[in-house]
Amino acid sequence: MVKSFVPKFVFWIIQYTTMSEIVQKAEDFVTNLLETELDSNFLYHNLKHTQRVVKSTKKLLEHYTEIDAKTKEEILLAAWFHDTGYTKGTNEHEKRSGAIASKFLRSEGYAPEGVDSIQSIIMATERYHDPTNLPEKIIRDADASHFAQSSYWETTDFLKDELDLLGMATYSQKEWRDINIKMFRNEHEFHTEYAKENWEPGKERNLKQLVKEKKTEKEIAKKEALKAKYKSESPDRGIQTLYRVTLKNHLTLSDIADTKANILLSVNAIIISVALSNLIPKLDNPSNTYLIYPTVIFITFSVISMILAVLATRPNVTSGKFTKEDVEQKKVNLLFFGNFHKMSLNDYEWAIQELVKDKEYIYSSLTKDLYFLGLVLDRKYKILRLTYTIFIIGIVVSVIAFGISFHFFGGSARLS
Repeated sequence: MVKSFVPKFVFWIIQYTTMSEIVQKAEDFVTNLLETELDSNFLYHNLKHTQRVVKSTKKLLEHYTEIDAKTKEEILLAAWFHDTGYTKGTNEHEKRSGAIASKFLRSEGYAPEGVDSIQSIIMATERYHDPTNLPEKIIRDADASHFAQSSYWETTDFLKDELDLLGMATYSQKEWRDINIKMFRNEHEFHTEYAKENWEPGKERNLKQLVKEKKTEKEIAKKEALKAKYKSESPDRGIQTLYRVTLKNHLTLSDIADTKANILLSVNAIIISVALSNLIPKLDNPSNTYLIYPTVIFITFSVISMILAVLATRPNVTSGKFTKEDVEQKKVNLLFFGNFHKMSLNDYEWAIQELVKDKEYIYSSLTKDLYFLGLVLDRKYKILRLTYTIFIIGIVVSVIAFGISFHFFGGSARLS
């Protein structure tokens, strides 16, 4: 038993050493070739990708112990050479890779049947090739192992940029993500049992992340669409500014009118107080009878001014009720308190709900509110103008009356 074991062990050592030598030579050759002759625009299909495929191939070969050493060597050599054809261009790069491998291996005295086998394995990396044996399954799974790795996001961006730089295709981020989702779901599949068991979960995680990003983007796009729709349906910013500024101006002018009326009320109240406390007590004296008419004129104009000032600020409250028919026919302005102050809360809430359902009704109510505020302002300012006019006339006439009375009658009153 020992005798039979020793030759086999020795044979395995010799075979492994021979395999290591040719694989090492292939590694050195491919490394130099890709570093010196590959276009720098190949951001994905470069030496780093080849090394990653070789590493994944070794991991698969470690699992499949039933594969003989010769076949393992052929698979490893195919992994090293599978993308060397890109140094000659992108068209039919698998065939070019096989030709480069054949030339190198034959120069190293490699067996012709082994060269043919390696070329066949390299051709299995064509995009739509359906593997028919374990070596082809291994090379295809190793070539796509990045689908299951955390580095997938980096490598897929490199591939997208590579296609753009080479002038082969240009994709937006959304288009590229959709292509990758389609690739994961409909095109790619792992073929070896090891890859299905150990790499498929990683691929599924990356697919879920892709789908999640797409879903998030759709939600954002939906929100933006709703926002744009709302913006298009809502009043223009200019229209909003128009109503806001006009309403503010109306309220400011109303405050100014009230202030002016209050000034007139205060001034005339002071005038009447002074007249009552100083002039009227003097009229009992016969010598001051000449002051009666000027005083009466003075007080009369002051009283009239006060009355007009009060009328200018006197509120005018309407009935405070409306019917459902008024709301349905859009006859009532729900924005003015005088139209609803006697209504129940439920009726008013119903009316407001009807109002906000109809954009035209809202505009109409705002317009009516501005219009009737304008009418109120017109009334206030007309009365104020009349009040100030009468006040001025009263002051002038009173002063003239006092002057005339004092001039014509004041002296005779003192003599008597």
